[in-house]
Amino acid sequence: MLTGQRVQYTTKGPSRKQAIVLTSNKIKDTIMGEANTHIFQINIILKNIKSVTRAKFIYPCPGGVSINTNSVLNTSDLNTIERYLELIDNTSNDKILAPQLPQSKSYLKITGIPYIQSNGNKLTSDDITTTMKHLELFEPMNLAVKPRVIKASPKSDIAII
Repeated sequence: MLTGQRVQYTTKGPSRKQAIVLTSNKIKDTIMGEANTHIFQINIILKNIKSVTRAKFIYPCPGGVSINTNSVLNTSDLNTIERYLELIDNTSNDKILAPQLPQSKSYLKITGIPYIQSNGNKLTSDDITTTMKHLELFEPMNLAVKPRVIKASPKSDIAII
């Protein structure tokens, strides 16, 4: 079983218009052997749920396969592809992990935030996390680590996050 395994790329990075499916080499070979059939079936299912997304092709990637699409997949599309892949999964003891969108890690630096809040308390990482959860801009993001809050300088009242 594949747990905690991540796809590694040495190029510019994956497009968001794909679903990465981690699986064993045995199932990867099975999927690649009938790739055109799987693309056809996935597109029929996506069309039936009235999705505008269509699968274009399947290609092997480290640790599994990647399903390239014409647009970024939403949760409903990913769930649909997962249900289809479960039909393939039933034929062996190997497991197919749920399809997922490629993810990237980025560094975010926020400056110019008051270090002391209006209630007199120091700004904490929990305050930042709570605020970010309520802002639409940060809705699709997941934090890899807790934000660090530091003063810009010892005598400053401005924080850097």
